[in-house]
Amino acid sequence: MHNDPSLIDPGPSGGARPSDDLGADLAEAARVLSAATDVTLLAHVNPDADALGSALALGLALHRRGVAVRVSFGAPDEVPETLRGLDVAGLLVPASAVPAAPPVLVALDTGSVGRLGPLADRVSTAGVVVVLDHHVSNPRFGHVNVVDDRAEATALVVLRLLDELGVELDEPVARCVYAGLVTDTRSFRHASATTHEVAARLLAAGVDAEAVARPLMDSHPFGYLGMLAKVLSRACLEREAAGGLGFVHAVVTLEDASGLRPEEVESVVDLVRTTAEAEVAAVLKELRPSSWSVSLRAVSRVDVREVAQLLGGGGHRLAAGFTATGPADAVLANLRAALETVAAS
Repeated sequence: MHNDPSLIDPGPSGGARPSDDLGADLAEAARVLSAATDVTLLAHVNPDADALGSALALGLALHRRGVAVRVSFGAPDEVPETLRGLDVAGLLVPASAVPAAPPVLVALDTGSVGRLGPLADRVSTAGVVVVLDHHVSNPRFGHVNVVDDRAEATALVVLRLLDELGVELDEPVARCVYAGLVTDTRSFRHASATTHEVAARLLAAGVDAEAVARPLMDSHPFGYLGMLAKVLSRACLEREAAGGLGFVHAVVTLEDASGLRPEEVESVVDLVRTTAEAEVAAVLKELRPSSWSVSLRAVSRVDVREVAQLLGGGGHRLAAGFTATGPADAVLANLRAALETVAAS
């Protein structure tokens, strides 16, 4: 990486500072961004509300300070329809518009460099890299790494940084943060008392909770029902899998998903995971012929992050994923084996 010494003094390794002090990391990130005049913020591929909401919240705050700001992600080519309304300042740009060597690069909600997809090479060409994340598996690939694996969403990490920067929390910024928070906590099912207090603060800033949450979680085109009927009719429950804890899975093919938004396909796992007889749920989503993105969910007893890591992916203890190629049956066979390995340990 090409460091600008006026912005940051790298640690002895030449990369991430060897510090576990989150407060110090936040202060360093704030110092870098306060001095920056041009900032590129990147979400992971197939960005969700936490990744893009976090990027847009920070991007909007910097934009208002006169910083040249762009927000982007490696794939797909279009912004998810349900997230477009968060971009009130027109900060989103296509991946092709991201500079080859950004002066300051901020990677958000990105558990590894590979999750940046086609834009991953910008990590090595950027002047300074700031990582804002909440994935426990994050290898801290930036010069400044603000990684809080206790935070339920990256949006909470960004909010702490905004406070460190002295940013006024008005409705547009608060709405971006709330979008990430409400989705990553599954409507606050997995939220601490402190996180509920944060939500109250965001609502006090003017956020309309129903207006934010409904398009993200509770609104689908009619064709979604037909897709669900086909996919769920093929779902399979394996009661003895996952060490006898139960495993339920479903497959969404390209044909199933034809004419629907990625948001509809992503939401299937939230229905499959409701199976009472299964500790672990998985949904295989076909991206291209015989190319799959696999979402994993667990109730409480199996660490699906470990399962995903065995298969080249990552995530959180109860929500993770990986990509794979080949026939769906072969992907499921590898997944079963990984589940048994983790369940046995």
